[in-house]
Amino acid sequence: MLRIIFSKPSLLRYGASSITKHRSFHTSLCQLNEAKDDVTMRIRIAPIKRTGESLDNKRARLVYQSRKRGILETDLLLSRFAAKYLKEMTPEQLEEYDQLLNELDWDIYYWATENYAITPLPDRWKNSELLKQLQEFSKNKDREILSMPDLSKY
Repeated sequence: MLRIIFSKPSLLRYGASSITKHRSFHTSLCQLNEAKDDVTMRIRIAPIKRTGESLDNKRARLVYQSRKRGILETDLLLSRFAAKYLKEMTPEQLEEYDQLLNELDWDIYYWATENYAITPLPDRWKNSELLKQLQEFSKNKDREILSMPDLSKY
């Protein structure tokens, strides 16, 4: 039986050694899952199927889900991405973003930062234009000091 206890400290607070420890743990867990059993898929809860949701309600829900992930690094990345792009997304892009938000936080973070050595990119996301846009956004080419955006206007 595999028992994992997660805590929610910010890796930014503890520095690079914590990130290295997390990567090592995550890599070990992935190798264990590949070797024996995909525990993540066994314990994963299927997302709620929403029918008849208006685009305004969907955008509001996606803003909230982008901000309240549980891992600060992913919260920061996705909430800033949502603040910048969510209003102009087509219904198809909103659906794809909704599917992306159903993935695990660390997976999203490592895919967005193109760190496939830690979390390999699954085939279902390899041709995603939305993920490519998120990856480009995560590069922070303008070298902005990142903070949580005020989402009340989004």
